[in-house]
Amino acid sequence: MASREAEAGREAAARRAVVTGAASGIGQAIASRLFADGWDVVGLDKARAEHSPAHFRQVAVDLTDFDRLGAVLDELDGVSAVVHAAGFMRTAPLGALNPEDGEAMWRLHVEVAAVLANSLLPRMSAGGRMVLIGSRTAAGAAGRSQYAAVKAALVGMARSWAIELAPKGVTVNVIAPGATETAMLMDPARAATPPRMPPIGRFIRPDEVAALTAFLVGPDAGAITGQQIVMCGGGSL
Repeated sequence: MASREAEAGREAAARRAVVTGAASGIGQAIASRLFADGWDVVGLDKARAEHSPAHFRQVAVDLTDFDRLGAVLDELDGVSAVVHAAGFMRTAPLGALNPEDGEAMWRLHVEVAAVLANSLLPRMSAGGRMVLIGSRTAAGAAGRSQYAAVKAALVGMARSWAIELAPKGVTVNVIAPGATETAMLMDPARAATPPRMPPIGRFIRPDEVAALTAFLVGPDAGAITGQQIVMCGGGSL
């Protein structure tokens, strides 16, 4: 008779997670954490992570090429969690808004999320999970209106999908970090709106976002759905 440990091992091996933006930043931290927790991780990104476990599967794909992305997703079976962490920020005050920046952020943050959900969520059984990486900026921030808009849209979509999928036992949630220690934090393109230090005296760490994600895609989070969980080090107080 198989031991509990062996049974747990087989159950963990059967879990497959798709993580976007897995080559860097928050996405890479999430992919690494889930892999360490025993997940079969498929990372989707235009770039390849420089350092990744041998059994971590990376797929190079431009997420905004929806035909290519759809073909990749069609080939994935047994997905029980999807995490959309890919993203970028462009900032500007009124009078200097760039429509191209707004459209590009909308396409990557919102439309890609919709493609992922439309392809993968209907195929999930009870226990399936989706986590979208949003931002506390979704509540509004001076000089960041376009970015705030795309992150607010994620919340509306997540709540809508959560309502649809609750009877199936599939959950959808948003994690909304404050300023996080990634390359995007110091991106020259957001020089006009530098990050503010949270009251805790440091920025959020990617591994902290990854730990919360790991909980939300796990079995103990089955009663949490349609929520935006703000992780801001007191910045929203």
